[in-house]
Amino acid sequence: MARTWIVTGSSRGFGRALGEAILDAGDNLLATARDPAQLDGLGAGRPGKLATARLDVTSEADAAAAVARAIAEFGTLDVLVNNAGYGNVGSVEDTPLSSFRQQIETNLFGTIIMTKAVIPHMRERGSGHIVQFSSVGGRIGAPGRAPYSAAKWGVEGFSEVLAQEMRLVGVRVTIIEPGGFRTDFAGSSTKLEAGRAEYDAVVGNAARMQGVYDGKQPGDPRRGARAILDVVGSQAPPLRLPLGSDAIVAIERSDRTRLEELARWRDLSRSSDYPAPS
Repeated sequence: MARTWIVTGSSRGFGRALGEAILDAGDNLLATARDPAQLDGLGAGRPGKLATARLDVTSEADAAAAVARAIAEFGTLDVLVNNAGYGNVGSVEDTPLSSFRQQIETNLFGTIIMTKAVIPHMRERGSGHIVQFSSVGGRIGAPGRAPYSAAKWGVEGFSEVLAQEMRLVGVRVTIIEPGGFRTDFAGSSTKLEAGRAEYDAVVGNAARMQGVYDGKQPGDPRRGARAILDVVGSQAPPLRLPLGSDAIVAIERSDRTRLEELARWRDLSRSSDYPAPS
């Protein structure tokens, strides 16, 4: 039986590749973008059924309208993929608060707004799957990307809590943590500010590496999209799914470092408890 999906940020990159994979699988898709004209050609020659909608994920009204459109068009809603997002490169000192707010509004609050919009329908049905795009930068602080990492760490915490609640009503939650993929995320979608010399070893290096890395990332968006379809089709999907070999290596290294630090400072951490009764 065909499933019905909403994918935010469907116009390019991972969202576009995922939309193509969903339609190739014969499923129904409400593809969304701030400019629906950018969705032209998405459904061409594919067996699945496509509808489109204008969506600014920071707008509660847009979110409610998109959910209503999917249900009206296809009769139900099975999967939400919160994919829309972006991240610029710059130092904490030099990034304006307005930029912090804009990036966190899109990456975190957009995810929360869309999630809340689908919960009542999925709760009433007793089924569904919410797929949250985080990042390796949601597990490890991404150099030069403080607003992005702040937002994605928020997505991770929000989604852990969400998963515990949704489990009680038959709804699944999976956090996707991509490494480097050959999408526009590392290209024109990103503003690169190398900034002042004091932070060059971190911020300047991140800006330089971004330019060199673009187009050479190990991740294939089409294969990543197929992996997400596999997860949604699984009887026991994971809470977290890193995508890409570089994501696995980075997360394993970070987790080992954290465990080593925890062990090194264990005694001092324990010293803050009340003394055990004698």
